[in-house]
Amino acid sequence: MRRIRELMIEPLEPQARLDQIVKLIATHMETEVCSLYVLRADGVLELYATEGLNPGAVHLAQLRLGEGLVGTIAATARPHNLSDAQNHPAFTYLPETGEEAYATFLGVPVLRAGRTLGVLVVQNKAVGRVYPEEESEALETVAMVIAEMIAAGGLEGLLRPGVTLDLTRPVSFEGVPLCDGIGIGQVVLHEPRVVVSNLFNEDVESEVARLSEALTILRKSIEDMLALREVADEGEHRAVLETYRKFARDRGWVRRLEEAVRNGLTAEAAVEKVQSDMRARMMHLTDPYMRERLHDFDDLANRLLRQLIGQDVNGKDVTDAVVVARNMGAAELLDYHRGQIHGLVLEEGAATSHVVIVARALGIPVAGQVKGAVSMAEKGDPIVVDGESGDVHLRPPPEIQSLFSDKLRFRAERQQRYRSLRDQPAVTRDGTPIGLQMNAGLLVDLPQLAESGAEGIGLFRTELQFMVASTMPRTGDQERLYRAVLDAAGERPVTFRTLDVGGDKLLPYLRQSPEDNPALGYRAMRLALDRPGLLRTQLRALLKAASGRAARIMFPMVTDLSEIRAARALISRELEHLSRFNYVPPRSLEVGAMLEVPSLLFQLDPLMAELDFVSIGSNDLFQFFFAVDRGNAHVATRYDDLSVPFLRALREVVRAGERHGVSVSLCGEMAGRSLSAMALIGLGFRNISMAPPSIGPVKAMLMALEASSLSAELDALLDDVSQAGTARTLLEDFAARHAIPY
Repeated sequence: MRRIRELMIEPLEPQARLDQIVKLIATHMETEVCSLYVLRADGVLELYATEGLNPGAVHLAQLRLGEGLVGTIAATARPHNLSDAQNHPAFTYLPETGEEAYATFLGVPVLRAGRTLGVLVVQNKAVGRVYPEEESEALETVAMVIAEMIAAGGLEGLLRPGVTLDLTRPVSFEGVPLCDGIGIGQVVLHEPRVVVSNLFNEDVESEVARLSEALTILRKSIEDMLALREVADEGEHRAVLETYRKFARDRGWVRRLEEAVRNGLTAEAAVEKVQSDMRARMMHLTDPYMRERLHDFDDLANRLLRQLIGQDVNGKDVTDAVVVARNMGAAELLDYHRGQIHGLVLEEGAATSHVVIVARALGIPVAGQVKGAVSMAEKGDPIVVDGESGDVHLRPPPEIQSLFSDKLRFRAERQQRYRSLRDQPAVTRDGTPIGLQMNAGLLVDLPQLAESGAEGIGLFRTELQFMVASTMPRTGDQERLYRAVLDAAGERPVTFRTLDVGGDKLLPYLRQSPEDNPALGYRAMRLALDRPGLLRTQLRALLKAASGRAARIMFPMVTDLSEIRAARALISRELEHLSRFNYVPPRSLEVGAMLEVPSLLFQLDPLMAELDFVSIGSNDLFQFFFAVDRGNAHVATRYDDLSVPFLRALREVVRAGERHGVSVSLCGEMAGRSLSAMALIGLGFRNISMAPPSIGPVKAMLMALEASSLSAELDALLDDVSQAGTARTLLEDFAARHAIPY
């Protein structure tokens, strides 16, 4: 290892360096052949250096990925140690190499971050010999050094014209679209791999001591986290930490780390080597439980590396960035500077993930379920994210880059046309005014009020403040946020939805037991009414912020009229409290509820009598209406939100509102899609709320729409009791006949 270290710093040409490395390995392992194959971008393993085989075969001998023993090792990322290689079923004879005389074979993958960059092989004539484990371990250690040399561009001088290495080949992934848009930029790894520059140790015992000290600190940090009062005694968050505690004391893991150090690596290089081996195994596992356990090991190794390096490797000041991450929290996304992130790629993530909700508010395109993106990407790689399809193109060829640049330019031109409509009234061709409002939840959303031309905020998700905070926001913090929102809105209306947490929106500092069906469980009003102190604190902050102004408060996930009455009683109690302390009450106060639970469809008249306004949360109502999990890819697209039964239900709500003089709006994703927004107007909705980028397209649609004509055709379809399919065809045909953009 000392000699290899010297070779790495000698001023040698790349080929000479490789030739010296394979010669040195052959000499020290007392083996007759040592060869290095490097994986090219076209999936071919090319012989780059050899000691013992025909030197004329260098850069000529080739195997495809999966072909022969060398190709099998590259494809599986697993070593092969054979006593009679020629009789192995995967053996492939390359006559140009002259390897027919060699029986004993040991091959190890050249790995970096779990990716195979090549294969390092030693061979011997002696039949029946098996290379001992310590020699296999030593060869893997040298392979890691070669991997770092390849990654650093150490072989670029040997590439023939038109040939690129696997490290730089274009890769395309099929993910799940989570937030619309096109993102073009450069890769920023959210938790970048620690670059280990010091590979070889000078003193084995001192490195073992460094490793032991870092492990001790790591274990203590996990114990400290477990001891925090904020960590619940049970639940997923604690279970993860308990797993980390177990893995940090895993003797097998620690033994492999120590062995790598005793083979000549520094403590951090040993962690990188063992971690890379783990990643390679992870890529070939199909059991999701085992993959998750190895992900835990991967995270733990990153923590240990940071402890050994002693530095913070997360830089948030970036430009033209597409952030690539396994997963991340909403607060972590907000650490990056707004306007500099062009896209987000997640190996995990779902439409309801907190980080996706925040990304949508910021207008950042997101693709999720992009498996392998983190290990395949390098910092600074060009990348394209298609938030419409979920596709991700890493290191795209020029034609793909050009295609998406044109697509992005077209979207920008279209958005410019929409911006030209910003100050025009949202009125249909036959003179029906439609209120277009925006959904929001954070201060970063507020500039879009003016940018989008929204007439107000139809849904302010107050829970986002709680989700991005590490501790429960105090009353003063809540009040400051709500006052800032009202200040930004001016005379435009703002509808604040009270805390909608629980279910899939877990707060780490709010103790809750795990649930089998969280969407149907202990969430929103159910939780708030059981913890009146939590709801009263929020109501007090809202009422104080709205002092002297109009206030609109909406309660989520209402199932029964008694919940509305209980919530109104809490509002009355807080108004009395403010009056006793001489606070100026709101100038006016309207109380509403979200209609998300189908049970309310059968008590519409008494519901309207209790409220000043109703807003339909179409996402949850649709989910419960069809008993379909929106986050389940197998069923999420099986049913159509433009189905006749669902539209009939929405029409009944509108008609109940008209009977009682109660305003009915809709603030789910339906409102933000032009065709479904057209259907809503045809059903009689006159107020809808959506993500700010959707306001322009929806306004362009409605300005070309004759609402009365659509209502007549839509009513005829819904009144026909024999109809039970979808209204999509009717709506598309109507739009085509009347040249309505959607």
